[in-house]
Amino acid sequence: MGDINHAVTVSDDLLLKNFFAEVSEVERDNEVLRILSCFKLNPFEYLNLSFDSSIDDVKKQYRKLSLMVHPDKCKHPQAKEAFGALAKAQQLLLDQNERDYLLSQVNSAKEELRAKRKKQLKKDTASKIKSLVEEGKYDKQYEQSEEFKQDLKVKVRELLTEQEWRRRKMQMRISEEEGRLKKDEEEQKEMWKRKREHEEEWEGTREKRVSSWRDFMKGGKKNKKGEIRPPKLKTEDPNKSYVQRPVKRG
Repeated sequence: MGDINHAVTVSDDLLLKNFFAEVSEVERDNEVLRILSCFKLNPFEYLNLSFDSSIDDVKKQYRKLSLMVHPDKCKHPQAKEAFGALAKAQQLLLDQNERDYLLSQVNSAKEELRAKRKKQLKKDTASKIKSLVEEGKYDKQYEQSEEFKQDLKVKVRELLTEQEWRRRKMQMRISEEEGRLKKDEEEQKEMWKRKREHEEEWEGTREKRVSSWRDFMKGGKKNKKGEIRPPKLKTEDPNKSYVQRPVKRG
């Protein structure tokens, strides 16, 4: 079994070698342009693969195209960019989570196209009867047609674009919320910093304030130097502070 696999690998390598020996510079340049014109969110397009391609299909196609546009082999000024795009496309399709996400969008696109076709069949009596008679074969033939493949490609682009827009909007909201929280945190820190500085300043002047209060209390009990107080007035009633008129006695 091992010898058979080795023979297949050698055969594939020889075929690739012969293939690239025949590839002209114009073909290499055209492939670079094709890659760079692909829809950025669909790695299947970069590798020029159908949506039902297997993991092995992805690896083989990447090997073939990457050799074709490799900067050492291709003189196109954007060959390096195209080569990097192929590498990223392969990485996405070999990642199970990314692949599942892409295929889920493909399935959603198929469902939308099928629903649209059912509405059209209701209006076209002849097509409806043919569809019922052939028990699904009519629909299957349509989904294998180039028309359906092209419609599916366009619909997948639409869905991927919508999902990417939602993702970016969500990311923008998250960034705005993170910015708001960071601003609130900084304002809170600044408030506590000012409060701490005020408390330290207040504590630093405590001795001075105590000393001033003591001086004030001492000054309140003794006359200031050179101060003249008014004489106390004598009254008949020692409890009254005002002057009483003398009372005439008979």
